[in-house]
Amino acid sequence: MEFRHEWKHEITRADRLALRARLRAVMAPDPHAVEGRYQIRSVYFDDPWDTALREKIDGVNCREKFRIRWYKADTSAIFLEKKSKINGLCSKEQARISLEEVRAIAAGRPEALADDPQPLVREFCRKQRIRGLRPKTVVDYTRDAFVFAPGNVRVTLDYDIRTSVFCKGFLDDRCLTVPARYAPIILEVKWDAFLPNVIRDIVQVPTTHTSAFSKYAACRAYG
Repeated sequence: MEFRHEWKHEITRADRLALRARLRAVMAPDPHAVEGRYQIRSVYFDDPWDTALREKIDGVNCREKFRIRWYKADTSAIFLEKKSKINGLCSKEQARISLEEVRAIAAGRPEALADDPQPLVREFCRKQRIRGLRPKTVVDYTRDAFVFAPGNVRVTLDYDIRTSVFCKGFLDDRCLTVPARYAPIILEVKWDAFLPNVIRDIVQVPTTHTSAFSKYAACRAYG
């Protein structure tokens, strides 16, 4: 498991436009993006005691959460992900899963994934059975994404955050979502061992402050 550094900042619409122009001058757009942006849908999971939510709100030093994610409304490529945070450093494990496996997860049938060859899928299957992990909220948003090879830097601008608590229909493009109340635009900067000065200078926005904003926590306000 590889851990990375991460900064989060809450920014304004004007900040986003200015940052996007500056980042495009130095960094490459994410190769999967169309005109530098793409849409993301994530479905977050938690247990009956909302452990992942409580640990985030309480600032627990060592925590994890699971989600299913796909991009640009394309359910031909769906990923199971586990995000972990230890001592302020972040990591993400990812496994590609089939549409049939997603339907089994949504239906609460973890036994259908028990023989998957990927360790992360088997871990999630086990925790679904033992801890009762179930889908809790849908989070949709748009992302501008940029990459920079030195330092393995990735800078993203996330906005238009929407949510739905009607998780059973999350595979349906017509699943009703509403704007997440008070959700800001989020600047995220991630890197490995070092952050090049040129990127460090570009992402400085004097009016912003470091944020612990969580899309999952913000969207759980609805249920």
